[in-house]
Amino acid sequence: MGILYALVARGTVVLAEFSATSSNANTIAKQILDKIPGTNDTHVSYSQDRYIFHVKRTDGLTVLCMADDNAGRRVPFAFLEEIHQRFVRTYGRAVLSAQPYGMNDEFSRVLNQQIEYFSNDPNADRIHRLKGEMSQVRNVMIENIDKVLDRGDRLELLVDKTANMQGNTFRFRKQARRFRSTVWWRNVKLTIALIVILLVIVYVVLAFVCHGPALPSCLK
Repeated sequence: MGILYALVARGTVVLAEFSATSSNANTIAKQILDKIPGTNDTHVSYSQDRYIFHVKRTDGLTVLCMADDNAGRRVPFAFLEEIHQRFVRTYGRAVLSAQPYGMNDEFSRVLNQQIEYFSNDPNADRIHRLKGEMSQVRNVMIENIDKVLDRGDRLELLVDKTANMQGNTFRFRKQARRFRSTVWWRNVKLTIALIVILLVIVYVVLAFVCHGPALPSCLK
């Protein structure tokens, strides 16, 4: 599974979060929120073990996700951009005064749906690549998490590998169903094409045997 955890925060105040697997990613994510330098808009990534925390901060609103390192950068940041737009569009200025986890009941479901979509649907990456919205991601450097967290503060990242494997299994089954459907439609189209070709051949043969214009009388 590509993206495993996500949150939306105002400064260090978490407004909504969702985890697709059992882990302590939320604890580490909150440490990152405390330590992100400055207040300017930023795109940054921090690696720990084989996972990467991607962060997008715009106008004081921070969206963060944790993903497998093999998810690359474009898909996670496309996910963060989508989540940021949905959150602002849904809550507007209410974000400025919301209490901790004030939007969690509603927006955690959105995070769940978008994590599923961006982790398993190949169209997610294709659509954002066509839009050309992620050019800034090419400039994002992936830094070790020690860059933002002191070694004494850093926690070991614990991720339930079983849940991760189940996510990969689900994605494989989904791709297998899509492949079977594609093959079935291809076979249907091929069968229709063969039937049309056979009908044309029969018509031509009858036309030849019946000397063209006499075809209607020949068919009688």
